[in-house]
Amino acid sequence: MKKRFGSELTTSQFIFFNVLLILGTVIVIIPFMWMILTSFKTFEESTSVNPIVVIPAGLNWESYERISGMFNFGRLYVNTIMLIAIRVFFACITASMAAYALARLKFFGKTLFFTLILIQLMIPWQIFVIPQYLMVVRMGFLNTILALAFPGLITTFGTFLLRQFFMSLPSSVEESARIDGANPLQIFARIMLPMVNSGLVAVAVFTALWAFRDLLWPLIVVTDINVMPISAALARLQGQSMTYYNETMAAATIASVPMIIIYAFFQKRFIQGMATSGLKY
Repeated sequence: MKKRFGSELTTSQFIFFNVLLILGTVIVIIPFMWMILTSFKTFEESTSVNPIVVIPAGLNWESYERISGMFNFGRLYVNTIMLIAIRVFFACITASMAAYALARLKFFGKTLFFTLILIQLMIPWQIFVIPQYLMVVRMGFLNTILALAFPGLITTFGTFLLRQFFMSLPSSVEESARIDGANPLQIFARIMLPMVNSGLVAVAVFTALWAFRDLLWPLIVVTDINVMPISAALARLQGQSMTYYNETMAAATIASVPMIIIYAFFQKRFIQGMATSGLKY
C-alpha cells in the first residue's frame, strides 16, 4: 500500500483520495475548457440556454479574427510583459532585503515593523488605491508603465514568505561568514540569498500572476489603449446593452497564453518553493 506522512493507507483509502484528487482536477479544468469551447461558438450558440450546447457545432474562428482586428495584441503583450517584469524585479529585491532584516538582523522597532506588515496583509488592498493614485498623480506618472507597476514594487506577502525562508536557515552559516570577515551586505547577497532561491521563484510567480490579473488599478491610472495591459483592454469588451461572449472568451483564451507558458516553465520551482516555505532545514 502507498504511504502518506509515515502511515500506510489501505486500498479503500488510497482509492478515495485519488477519486477526490481527480474530482478536484475536473472541477478546476471545467471553467477553462468552457472558455475555450465558447470561443469557437457562434453568437447564437454562446447565448443559448440549452445546457446540451456545450461543444460547438464547428470550429468557428470568426471570434478570433474580430478580436485580432479590434486589439493590437502584440502591443498589449509588450505592455503586460513590461508590467510583470518591473513588478517582479523590484518586488524580489525589496521583499528579500526586508525579509532578511526582519528574520536575521537585530534593530530597534523590529517587532513593530513586522506587526505593521501583518496588519497590512489583513487590510483589503482597495483601501490603498486613493493614496497610491494621488502619489502617482503628484509624480506625473499617469498613462505610463510606471503607473501600472507602482503598487507592486513592494510586496508584503513576499516579505512575509521570504522571512519564513530566512528564518529556516541555520545560524552557523552566518557565523562562519562573519568569522571569514564578510560584512552584512556580503552575507545577504552572496550567502543567504542564493539559499532561498526557491522562495524567490515563488514570490516572482505570485507577483507575476497578481500583476497579470490586476484590473482595477490599470483602469484607474491608464486611459491610453497603447499603454494598457491585457486585463484592462479586455474589460472594454463588456458592453452596456449586449456582450458577445464568444468574442470575450476568445480574447480571454489569447490573454491566458503568457501565464500558461510562465507556469509551465516554473512549475517545479514554484511547487518546491511553496512546499518548503514552512519547513526547517
